[in-house]
Amino acid sequence: MEITIFQLHDENIAEVKGSDILINNLDDGLQIMVDCSAQEAYKAILYQENISPDFFDLKTKLAGEILQKYTQYQFDIAIIGDFSVYDSKSLNDFIYESNKSRKINFVETREEALARLSNH
Repeated sequence: MEITIFQLHDENIAEVKGSDILINNLDDGLQIMVDCSAQEAYKAILYQENISPDFFDLKTKLAGEILQKYTQYQFDIAIIGDFSVYDSKSLNDFIYESNKSRKINFVETREEALARLSNH
């Protein structure tokens, strides 16, 4: 796992990348939050390809478990990807509702992720 820190408007935003799946379960999701927080980054950019496909199948409840913890600990994220590959009305509705909060964001580009996570 590689964590790069961007500083925008006096706050750190972590970009988390890897060559493999980084989030397979709740513990993996929490570990990313811990690793970013250790670098004083309380917002993170994640990539769809680094997250288990189970996350995007809402029936597994993996997304709900992880995102509930992120919300509880005020850890904002943006997931970059092409979510049109999932043919799920419930997932599309979930993405739509999540994006309204600006705490959990599903976006297409790094620029969009940084803009949504920025306080300005």
